[in-house]
Amino acid sequence: MTINELLEKRKAKWEAMNAFLNTHRNEKGVLSAEDDKLYSAMETEMVELTNEIERMNRAAALEKIMSKPVSEPITLKPMSSDDHKEDKTGRSSKAYKDALMKALRTNFRSISNVLQENVDTDGGYLVPEEIDGRLIEKLETENIIRLLGTSIETSGDHKINIAASKPAAAWTDEGETITFDDAKFSQILLDAHKLCVAVKVTEELLYDSAFDLENYLTSAFAKALANAEENAFLNGNGIGKPLGIFANTGGAEIGVTTSGNTPTYDEIINLVYSLKRPYRKNAAFIMNDSTIAVIRKLKDGNGSYIWQPSSVAGEPDKILGYPVYTSAYVPEIAAGNKVIAFGDFSYYNIGDRGTRSFSQLKELFAGNGLVGFVAKERVDGKLVLPEAVKVLKIKD
Repeated sequence: MTINELLEKRKAKWEAMNAFLNTHRNEKGVLSAEDDKLYSAMETEMVELTNEIERMNRAAALEKIMSKPVSEPITLKPMSSDDHKEDKTGRSSKAYKDALMKALRTNFRSISNVLQENVDTDGGYLVPEEIDGRLIEKLETENIIRLLGTSIETSGDHKINIAASKPAAAWTDEGETITFDDAKFSQILLDAHKLCVAVKVTEELLYDSAFDLENYLTSAFAKALANAEENAFLNGNGIGKPLGIFANTGGAEIGVTTSGNTPTYDEIINLVYSLKRPYRKNAAFIMNDSTIAVIRKLKDGNGSYIWQPSSVAGEPDKILGYPVYTSAYVPEIAAGNKVIAFGDFSYYNIGDRGTRSFSQLKELFAGNGLVGFVAKERVDGKLVLPEAVKVLKIKD
């Protein structure tokens, strides 16, 4: 069954569930025990359909990555000669990529001179541009904040100017002196925090030419870096790591504090309208799966669920018309936790300093027949306008 067929089936099931509620409530406005059992079975099927759709969406995203071309296109005109073709140089060249792969497979015993031109300050070898690009792509696929935020490439400390106040117009009587308010500005600094991840490979695999070392390292590094980044972009305290959206100082503003132990329908509405109207245009929700399980059970005054399943492949589900994204790193529902973020996440700025690099752990795992590789990056992130995102907090 295709994803579109599943979406149609889920939509039909959703409509059937709403119709069932409208026609089977008794004079007290509730379902009988038998009808409640039937409705629960419909809910279970709805959840199963949703899980399968999400699974197929993830598979489609991975297939899109894997289907990208891996060879260079033919760009020469017919009957032309390769003699005048301009070869790529530096990290863009095929020679650099091949030299790095050969160095990895030989425990860096065989190092081409081409690699000596691209050594980072910590002694590692810079990632070839093609691989680095795919790392970025994988990070954006895995990391929800990279998908929704704004990424900036920096070569040093990056200062972002913020309008702290704007000039205001004032009514002035004829002949009176005109007064002006000065616009004031503040700055936010994007620093560079080092993030490292190590991957261990057996010597047998390393020397096996059939083993796709390049793809394995790219995938392993990308997932590990993406997970660490997403956690920091959401929960980091800014000390040695990015400043997260849920940080108590410098993070998003609290829009709603619940009156009970779980969010209510009215409190979700209040969260939406605690955000200023200009930010609501491109706003979205981010929450944990466990919180979604609670929100999906909320109903409006007519008894209809406020959750709106997507009917288009690749599109997220919605609440009150706004898309919903999930992250395992958003805090779960518990006293005092900030459990839902709602806002325009493009105001979360991510500063990537330089490029990523590889290096080898020559001796650490040698006794176990393993070879270790380390990927390093320098990155920072901050919510440049805290008012652009509001959070819902569970009461203490």
